[in-house]
Amino acid sequence: MTNSTITNSVLRLPLPAVFIGLILFVLLGLTSCGDSGTQTSEQLQSSESAAGANVVEPVADMSPIATTQYGDVRGFTEDGINVFKGIRYGADTATTRFQPPRTPESWSGVQDALVYGNSTRQIPTGTGGGLFTSWRGNPAPELSEDCLFLNVWTPGVRDGEKRPVLVWFHGGGFSSGSGSSLVYDGVRLANRGDVVIVTVNHRLNYFGYMYLAEYGDQFADSGNAGMLDLVQSLEWVRDNISEFGGDPGNVLIFGESGGGFKVSNLMAMDDAKGLFHRAVVQSGPTIESATTQDAAKATAAVIEKLGLTRQTIDQILSMPAEDIELAARSVARELNLSPGRGPVVDGRALKRHPFLSDAPPHSIDVPLLIGTTRTENSLLIGARNPDLFDLTWEALPDALMPYIDDLDVMKIISTYRGLHPEIDAAELFFTATTDARFLNRSIEMADKKSAQSGANTWFYMLNWDTPVDGGKWLVPHASEIGMVFDNVAKSESMSGTGKEPQRIADLMSEAWIAFARVGNPNHDGLPDWPAFNSGTRATMIFDLEPKVIDDPHGIQRRLFLDSE
Repeated sequence: MTNSTITNSVLRLPLPAVFIGLILFVLLGLTSCGDSGTQTSEQLQSSESAAGANVVEPVADMSPIATTQYGDVRGFTEDGINVFKGIRYGADTATTRFQPPRTPESWSGVQDALVYGNSTRQIPTGTGGGLFTSWRGNPAPELSEDCLFLNVWTPGVRDGEKRPVLVWFHGGGFSSGSGSSLVYDGVRLANRGDVVIVTVNHRLNYFGYMYLAEYGDQFADSGNAGMLDLVQSLEWVRDNISEFGGDPGNVLIFGESGGGFKVSNLMAMDDAKGLFHRAVVQSGPTIESATTQDAAKATAAVIEKLGLTRQTIDQILSMPAEDIELAARSVARELNLSPGRGPVVDGRALKRHPFLSDAPPHSIDVPLLIGTTRTENSLLIGARNPDLFDLTWEALPDALMPYIDDLDVMKIISTYRGLHPEIDAAELFFTATTDARFLNRSIEMADKKSAQSGANTWFYMLNWDTPVDGGKWLVPHASEIGMVFDNVAKSESMSGTGKEPQRIADLMSEAWIAFARVGNPNHDGLPDWPAFNSGTRATMIFDLEPKVIDDPHGIQRRLFLDSE
């Protein structure tokens, strides 16, 4: 997929295609760039001592054992938290390729759950211009079709407590990533909030979402196999989390970027109804998912490239995974098609677009917390095109044109300069392109959810500029993750360390914990945060001094969408 292909269609494409296409393009190209009470930050962390503590060796003589429905698992303790890594929640997906997941075989004895399980097959990505460097484990988990593993951090095992459960779905679009990133480590958040944290691996890209339904009933669910993995992980939580001190009746699902896409789609899935009770979408609003027509066209090209027919299609179940990947990548490159780009509205697992006409009735009783960072695209576009950080006013119109379709570029520039007289050309570019996609679509999703008059919606924006690289990145995509997990030390390459990022982490992690506990993100460290509605559009601005502003982006929203 070329840069012009993405940019020229940015306002016309269905939104998942816009977001996912951009994120896929950036992530796959970044290899060229590098690859119950509130506690104080002093009680919780010394940045100086923790900065190098990315990997903690399991303690051999402190081995909690938990019993799951499939067998016993042995974890370890870290800073008073029981940690279980690599718990199998599904069978090897090489045995269920392009089909719904199956439950694992039961085992006898005690299985070690001391290290992360395999990640799904994917193209390794870069470091986002260095921003993701401290997130990377060394060594990284193996890549394999055998990837249905999850991780649990909990203050107690078999202690009869009913703690809120926070289930994290990782980013990376629908093409890359895993639940094993160091920044997702749940020790500090579990300690801070007396909550249970779960992170999940599942099928991605071609093996998770390539739509083969037209080739036989055995492939009927292939377009959503990865989403069905997530449903099965939530079923595992429902059936097992009590053993880990969690409340299966109080489960929050949350995710950033591709993780937000996953949360958005789960909110519209019949099979997921009742498996979660709160939802958080961080920089990943999804209005539409792929249609069967588009998905089938892309898949047909892959099948032809593989030399298969309807009569020989069964061979795809046993052929080397590398052959499928090479064919799919070739189709994407040569034909500008996107096989396996994400969930498909197939009339089965996903019967409707998540938020196209309205908010899904499946999750009417589920409170939603949703928001963005101020300049998502300083990472998503800037890491790929570093010259944009030196953008001049003279060059700005031509740089913006591909991202605004046929809108008046000079009007956009003059409007932003009027609103922010101190802004420079690069910041205007990253702010305007972020508003056109992430912000406006997040507002659209919040508008539709609040209009249901079911459960409350809450809206936020992260406004704090990271000091990394002299502050050039502003507030990049994914910069809130280390704050939400209270993992400033593990996110040093993204946010730096010290009092400022820890201040933001104190504010955001407490809000997420409060939301998980009672469905309302308010806490003592924040000003009063009203629920969102289309009349006031109250927005929490997370900064060193947080504040609530009603409809802070009304002018910008109308500029791009001509909406009220």
